[in-house]
Amino acid sequence: MIDRLFRAHPRAVGEGYFQHMRVAGTVGLRLIGGGFACLIHAVLPGYHQKTGSRLIRDLAAEIDGRTPPDRD
Repeated sequence: MIDRLFRAHPRAVGEGYFQHMRVAGTVGLRLIGGGFACLIHAVLPGYHQKTGSRLIRDLAAEIDGRTPPDRD
């Protein structure tokens, strides 16, 4: 149970637990920031006109580029 909850997924993507925590936490914080930018854009359309779409493209490229060592 502990292995499935805490270790299996990070291992499957070629990371340790704390490395995966850092990467996933960073992605989450960036998404939250992008969400706030989109909310600001909803109220003030002149602001953050490209922030949300750029963030999504950048994150998708970064995540797609991360492959586990055994899947190259």
